[in-house]
Amino acid sequence: MPAQFMTAKELAVHLNMSLPWVYREAARSGLTPYKFGTGRNAKIQFKVSEVQAWIGQQKILSAA
Repeated sequence: MPAQFMTAKELAVHLNMSLPWVYREAARSGLTPYKFGTGRNAKIQFKVSEVQAWIGQQKILSAA
């Protein structure tokens, strides 16, 4: 079964973040982008399973 991917726009909606945030910060935050195609027609997508795992790892640290 092939891996399922979501587009950068779908990821932005899923995370309730802006599309520029996805392009600028997602990789820095630990989300691995996959590039399909070349040049201006290239599409950046993210594996759904990796996005779900990343969401599960996000924690809010309380200042005790």
